[in-house]
Amino acid sequence: MEKVYKHWQSTPPITRASDSHRNPLLAVRDCVKMSSVAEVKQGYELFDPRAYLQNNYTHPRANFESEDCVVPWKLRCLVRGRTLLDIGSGPTIYQVISACEHFEEIILSDYLEVNRQELSKWLHGEPDAFDWSPYLKYPPTRGDSKAERLRQKVKGVWRCDVQQPNPLHPASLGPVDAITTTFCLEAVSADKRSLESALANVTTLLVPGGFLLMIGALDESYYLAGQVRIPVLPVDEEYVKQAVTGAGYRIRVFQTYIMPAGLKIGVDDVRGVFYLQAQKL
Repeated sequence: MEKVYKHWQSTPPITRASDSHRNPLLAVRDCVKMSSVAEVKQGYELFDPRAYLQNNYTHPRANFESEDCVVPWKLRCLVRGRTLLDIGSGPTIYQVISACEHFEEIILSDYLEVNRQELSKWLHGEPDAFDWSPYLKYPPTRGDSKAERLRQKVKGVWRCDVQQPNPLHPASLGPVDAITTTFCLEAVSADKRSLESALANVTTLLVPGGFLLMIGALDESYYLAGQVRIPVLPVDEEYVKQAVTGAGYRIRVFQTYIMPAGLKIGVDDVRGVFYLQAQKL
C-alpha cells in the first residue's frame, strides 16, 4: 500500500483477489425519515446528479494537493480480476478509474436514470459531461490516455436495485471477480435490516473467493443533492464489520478516515468514511 493519509486508521492491506459516489428546500426539500424501501426510492425522485457532483467532487473536497484529501487514496484501492461490477455508481466514475489497469471489463450500474445518463455522457465524450480529468491524472501513468482505456473497458451502464434478489434484473450476469460499491447501501436502506438484505443480494453476484470493495459514510444522517435533503442510515465501524462478516465475508482490510473540519462544508453531516476489502467465503 502506498502512502495512507494521516486521518486513516488501517489494518494491513491486501492487493490481489484469487485467480478466479450534496444548499437548502428552496432551498432544500427535506425528505422525511424513511421507514420503508418504497419511501427511500421516492426520496430520490428529486436527486440532482450535477449538484451532488459539485458538492463532493470539486474543491475543496477534491483538493489533490492536501493530505486531508481522501480521494487520491481511494483511487488506489482495487484488486485484480477479469470482471468488475460497480454497484450504485451514482453519477461518478472515480471509483473505477484504477480498474482499467487491473480488469478486462467493467460494468457500471445505478437505480436512477439521471445518474445512468450522466455516466453515459462521460463515456461518450459529450461536451457537457462532468470533468473528471483531475481524477484521471492520479496516480500518474504512462502510455495511452487513461480516459480512453477506461471507456474501452466499460462494457455497460445497467439499471440496478439492490433491494431485489437479483439487483440487475431483468439483466443477468455471471458471478464476477470483484464488486465495488461506494456510498450506496447506507444511502438506500431504511434500516439495518434492509441494508443487510441489500448486501446479501449484492453478494449473490460475486464469485466465491472474489472481493467486495466498499466505501461508505460513517454516522451520516443526510446529504444534499440539489433541491432535496436525502436521509442516510447512520452506521458505525463496528456495525459495518458485523454486517459484512454476517453476509459471508472475511474482512481483509478495514480503514477509517475522519473528516477534517475544513471539508465539513454543510452538504452533509458525515463524521468520516470507511473503506474495506472483504473476501467472499
